[in-house]
Amino acid sequence: MQERYDPAAVEAQAQAFWASRRAFSVGEDTTRPKFYSLCMFPYPSGRLHMGHVRNYTIGDVITRFMRMQGCNVLQPMGWDAFGLPAENAAIANGVPPAQWTYDNIAYMKRQLQSLGFALDWERELATCQPAYYRWNQWMFLRMLEKGIAYKKTGIVNWDPVDQTVLANEQVIDGRGWRTGAPVEKREIPMYYLRITQYAQDLLEALDELPGWPERVRAMQANWIGRSEGVRIGFPYELNGERKRLNVFTTRADTIMGVTFCAVAAEHPLASHAAQNDPAVAAFVAECKRGTAMEADLALTEKKGVATGLYVTHPLSGETIPVWVGNYVLMTYGEGAVMGVPGHDERDFEFAHTHGLPIKPVIRHAKGDEVPYPWQPEYGAYGTCINSGRFDGMNHEQAVEAVAAELKARDLGDRQVQWRLRDWGISRQRYWGCPIPLIHCPSCGDVPVPDEDLPVVLPEGLTPDGSGNPLAKTPSFHECRCPKCQGPARRETDTMDTFVDSSWYFARFACPDSDAAMLDERADYWMPVDQYIGGIEHAILHLLYSRFWTRVMRDLGLLNVKEPFEKLLTQGMVLNDIYSRQGKDGRIQYFNPADVKIEFDAKGARVGAHSTADGLPVKWEGMRTMSKSKNNGVDPTALVERYGADSVRLFMMFKSPPEDTLEWSDDGVEGAARFMRRLWRMVYEHLAAAPQPSAALDPDSLDETQREVRCAAHATLAKVTDDMGRRRVFNTAIAAVMEFMNILAKFDDASPQGCAVRREALELLVQMLSPIIPHVCHGLWQALGHEDGLIDRAWPMPDPRALLKDSIEIVVQVNGKLRGRVIVPVDADEALVRAAALADPGVSKWVEGKTVRKVIVVKGKLANVVVQG
Repeated sequence: MQERYDPAAVEAQAQAFWASRRAFSVGEDTTRPKFYSLCMFPYPSGRLHMGHVRNYTIGDVITRFMRMQGCNVLQPMGWDAFGLPAENAAIANGVPPAQWTYDNIAYMKRQLQSLGFALDWERELATCQPAYYRWNQWMFLRMLEKGIAYKKTGIVNWDPVDQTVLANEQVIDGRGWRTGAPVEKREIPMYYLRITQYAQDLLEALDELPGWPERVRAMQANWIGRSEGVRIGFPYELNGERKRLNVFTTRADTIMGVTFCAVAAEHPLASHAAQNDPAVAAFVAECKRGTAMEADLALTEKKGVATGLYVTHPLSGETIPVWVGNYVLMTYGEGAVMGVPGHDERDFEFAHTHGLPIKPVIRHAKGDEVPYPWQPEYGAYGTCINSGRFDGMNHEQAVEAVAAELKARDLGDRQVQWRLRDWGISRQRYWGCPIPLIHCPSCGDVPVPDEDLPVVLPEGLTPDGSGNPLAKTPSFHECRCPKCQGPARRETDTMDTFVDSSWYFARFACPDSDAAMLDERADYWMPVDQYIGGIEHAILHLLYSRFWTRVMRDLGLLNVKEPFEKLLTQGMVLNDIYSRQGKDGRIQYFNPADVKIEFDAKGARVGAHSTADGLPVKWEGMRTMSKSKNNGVDPTALVERYGADSVRLFMMFKSPPEDTLEWSDDGVEGAARFMRRLWRMVYEHLAAAPQPSAALDPDSLDETQREVRCAAHATLAKVTDDMGRRRVFNTAIAAVMEFMNILAKFDDASPQGCAVRREALELLVQMLSPIIPHVCHGLWQALGHEDGLIDRAWPMPDPRALLKDSIEIVVQVNGKLRGRVIVPVDADEALVRAAALADPGVSKWVEGKTVRKVIVVKGKLANVVVQG
C-alpha cells in the first residue's frame, strides 16, 4: 500500500476491477429479494450539472447499500433524448439535432462513469433510438383502438413569421422567442390521450403511496382537481334553433346573483358574434394573440366585449348578456362561465371594469353589501339572501335545492368536474417520435400497420426555425395508403417528449426485447422500489407515468398499476451569483470560480471583483445552479482535482437528501482531507502491524479495548439505521467521523489492541463503501482481502460488543446539567442516587440545600430536586 493517497490511481483501479467482472450487470434471480433503484434519466444537454451529480450519488449510495443487504439490485441509465433544446441548438449551430444529441450522450456518459456509479450500462437506452420509440408508436396505436387516443382541434401558439407552433416557454411577452412576431392562437387538429378516463383512480390511489412525500401527493391531487358541483344550462335561441350555454360551478348557491355570462374567444357564440360585429372580431383576434396559460391569465387584466347576444336565466327567466372574456379558457369546462360579481373576485373585477350589475345573494360576515374594493369575505359561504325561495338556506342546502330544481326543468344536475385535462401529445416539431398515422384522401386517417413500425425519423435534417422540416421533406411525408395503396401523406407531428419518459422505467427491465414492448422480466422488476428525482417533476412526469402504467396494465403488458413504490425528491444545489450591469443596461453574470471575494478584518464579506478585469461585481445571494446565471460548477474539473469520492462525500455529507445544498469549494476540500485521513489511518495501521498477530478474542479484551469495540459496533448500528430505514446519509457520515476520532486516540499496540483496531478499520471501510466506493475498494484489498468489497454482505453489529459493564448517567440539579457519573449497567436506584450526590460537580450545587427527591430514569439520568 502506497503511503500517499492518489485518487486518480485508486479510482482507475477500482473501476477497472468492477468492469472486468461486469460487477453491475444484473439478471433476474428469484432466490433473492429484488430491489430496483432508479434516478430520473437526464436530458443530454451536453454536460452534467451538480444537480445530476447529487441525484445520481444519492441513488448510487442506496443501490450499493441494498446490494450489501443481499438484494438483487438493478440500477440502469438512459437518455431522455428527444426534445426542443436539441432543435434550438441545431438552429444556433447549424448541425442536425441527432449529431448534437449523440455527441452530448457520449460526453455525459464518460462523466457518469468517472464518478463510479454502479450502473448496468448493458441496459442503456436513448429515447431517440428507433428500437425504443417503435414501442411509443405501437402503444399509441393500441390506445387508438381502445379509444384512449383520439383526434380533435386544439389551441396552439402560432408564430406567423416562422410558420411554426411555439411551446409556452417560447412565447415571451406575447411574441415569438426567435422572430419577435406577435404570437397568434390557432386551432389545429391534434392528438390527445384520454387521461381523464383514469382521473378517479389516479386520485384515489394517492392514498396507497405512503412511500411518496406528502407534498408531492398533494400537488398531484390538486392538479387532478376533483370538484363536486352543478352543471347549469342557460337556454338561448340562435338562427331559430334552441340551444344551451352550459357552465359548471361549485357555487350553485349563488345562481340568483348571475348578472352576465362570459365565453372564451374560441367559443362558437364568440365566433358567431364576430361575424357581424367588427369590435367583437377585433377583440377575439386580440385574445387569440394572448397567452394560453392558466397561471398567466390569473394575473392578466380582465378585458371583455359584449357580443350583443343573450341567454335566459334557468330559474328566474331573466335575460342575461353574453360577453367574450379574455380570462375564460376554452380548455376549461365548456369554455363558458356564469358571472356572479357579488361573490367571485374575478367576476367582481370584470363587472367593475365594464359597468355590469353586482347583485349580492349571500350574507357575509360584514353584512349584505359588497362595496368596492373586493374583500375576501365576499366569496365565503353564508346564508342565501335576495334569492327568492332559496333565502335563508346555507350553502349545502341551497346547492341541493338548486340542483334538484334544475334537474326537474332539464336544465342541469349535479356533476363532478376535473381540473385535469386530456393529454395533448401532438408537437409540430421535428426532433421527436413520429406519430404513426397516414392521411389518405380516400380512406381518411389510417394507422401505420404494426409490421411497418417503427416510422423512422430521418436524423440528417437541420431545422432552421421556419416550420417543421418533416413537412418539407417529401421522402418522409410522401407515402402510399396501407388500405387503398393510393398516394397519401404521412403525419408530420411528433409526440410530446413526456411520452418517452412515461414508460422508460419498465423498458429498462427488458431493453433487448424485439418481439414485444415488455416481457416477463418487467413483471420481475416492476415496480421501481426507489425512484429519485427533482420536485419539479412532481406533477406532469409522475402523473403521466402513473397513467401510462395503468394503460399498460389494462393491455396485459404489466401486473402493476403504480410504477414507483417509494419516491425521494432531492433538494436543489445552490451556488453564489455574481453580476455586473453594463453600460448598455444588460446584466453580465460571472462564474464564482472567476470571482475574488473581499473580506474585512472580522471575516465578513465586503465586496468582490472579477479576476479577469479586476472590476467590482455584485453578489446576488445563493440560487439554484443554472446556465443563465453562470453559477454552475463543472463536476469533471472537480473529479480531476479532488477525485470522484471527495465529490460524492461532500454531496452526501453537506445536507440531508431532501434539503437544498449550498455549494462550497471549501467543503469539497474538506471532503478531500477526510479521504486522506482515512487512507492514512489504514496505512499507519498496516505499517505497524502488516499481518494480524492474533485473532480477535472478544472475551479477553480489557476495558479500553471493549470500549473502542463497543463504539465501533454502536456506530455500525446507527449507520445501518440511517442508511437503511431513514435514508439520511449526512448523520451516518457524522457518526463515522466521530468514531474515527475515538479510534485515532486508541494507540494500543498489543496483539488484541491491533485486532480491535483492524476490525474497526474494516467496519469503517464497509460502512463508507456505498458513499466512497473507490477508496474503500482499495483499502479493503490493502487490508488483505482478495475478494471485491462490492460482493461483501453488509456487516451486522455484534450484540456482545454492545453490552456494557458500566454506563454514563447524566446528573441534573433542578433540571440543569451539573455532572456525569459512571455506574454499573445493572445499578439500582439507590446506587445511582448515591453516586449522583457524591459527584463533586453536583455536590457544590446541593450543599446547604434540602434534597427533596432524586428522580432516576434508568440508564439515562438522575435529577436532584433541591430547595433552599
